[in-house]
Amino acid sequence: MTSVHNRTHHQVTYAVLAVAVAAFAMLQSMVVPVLPTIQSELGTSQANVTWVLTAYLLSASIFTPIVGRLGDMYGKKRMLVIALAALATGSLLAALASALPVMIVARVVQGIAGGTLPLSFGIIRDEFPRAKVSGAIGLTAALLSVGSGFGIVLAGSIVDVLSYHWLFWIPLIITSLAGVAAWALIPESPIRTRGRINWLTAVLLSSWLVALLLAVSQSGSWGWGSTKVISLLVAATAVAGVWIIVEARSANPLIDMTMMRIRGVWAANLIALLMGFGIFASFGFIPQFLQSPTSSGYGFGATVTESGLMLLPNAVAMFAVGLFSSSLAARLGSKKLLVIGSLTAAASHFMMAFVHSSEMEIYLATGVSGIGFGLVFSAMANVVVASVTPQQTGVASGMNANIRTIGGSFGAACMASVVAIGASPTGLPVESGYTYGFAMLGGAAVLAAVAALFVPAVKGAADTGLIHAADAPHNELVVAPRGNSVD
Repeated sequence: MTSVHNRTHHQVTYAVLAVAVAAFAMLQSMVVPVLPTIQSELGTSQANVTWVLTAYLLSASIFTPIVGRLGDMYGKKRMLVIALAALATGSLLAALASALPVMIVARVVQGIAGGTLPLSFGIIRDEFPRAKVSGAIGLTAALLSVGSGFGIVLAGSIVDVLSYHWLFWIPLIITSLAGVAAWALIPESPIRTRGRINWLTAVLLSSWLVALLLAVSQSGSWGWGSTKVISLLVAATAVAGVWIIVEARSANPLIDMTMMRIRGVWAANLIALLMGFGIFASFGFIPQFLQSPTSSGYGFGATVTESGLMLLPNAVAMFAVGLFSSSLAARLGSKKLLVIGSLTAAASHFMMAFVHSSEMEIYLATGVSGIGFGLVFSAMANVVVASVTPQQTGVASGMNANIRTIGGSFGAACMASVVAIGASPTGLPVESGYTYGFAMLGGAAVLAAVAALFVPAVKGAADTGLIHAADAPHNELVVAPRGNSVD
């Protein structure tokens, strides 16, 4: 790797990346608690306004692996600046939108920035001193969840004091500054992967993701047993099968299927699916639970701002865990952190399911969830990066982030279906709906802990770039940097 002595100091580079990731993460979640406000302002229906969130998830799911791959091929800095420019452009369109179709287009444009996280991981691995890579990647992964948490916390206050348009004006300003700083300060990566984008596999990937997420996101209104949902799920399965076959035979795969068979990669992806299932659903439904009127027998009658504040311990805990993730990984290893974090997240979901009669219990549950998710997302990022070559970092981490988004879509849809069971004549969910729903999320986190047992055990500095030879792709040489040791 090129010496960093004549390049931008890695701490300056990290400051720029942190702002970029945080801005992207906030836009993931800011609209969730204020969808009713956007619905009223744009004069649309509850079913239609959900496309403000769905369009963003669909776009991010499609563009995350593509942008990550382009970064590996043409330069991570270049693609990061382009991704931030797309995020800023989409924010401008959303801030000015006066009709739902324009807002949906804006959210699709914002989704192009889904590659921000894998590009940031790649830049860190290319530019940082080896001893700093693990901690920086862990903190960056935690920032994604922290940003999402703070987005929900801040959304209510921003809408109360200003208007919902400022949910996009503020990220526009931050993203624009981050883009300029990235262009001026971040050095271009010296590592390139030869090849080209196989647009056939890109179209196939896009097609089955669109079909899958469309079916899941609309299952609440169409019904899981409806012809539309079943047809989309069948189509998604069939196209996904074709995509896997074509991708495996491609000389320039968008997703390297050989890489995806590495134990550290597939295990981390399974964990991402299950934990994404829980975090998106909890972020989406805890505010709804808290905002339910006290007459429901379980709600707190909280405002959007008050419900956001009850989620503040989650964001604070995730940030604190991110700060200490490097030392924890050095002492315990990422595998143990994944198991501990998954079980801690499961405990928080079970607390929300069965112990939610006072505000203090809610604060405690959200704080515990922040610890669990912070441990998992920090350690999971390190496992992915440690399991692949530097040339594959963008693609591998991009797919991991993508699978988390898919899991989140599943989680939100399943949670909506469970909560709606036995709703009162007024349409207000009964308490048992939330109890069963949060218990389901806890079960998913327990399964994530089981999946973590399959992660190869690496410890300390090994988390920054060492995989077990037995788990490497065939015919690939695995070189252990001096000073690294397998746990």
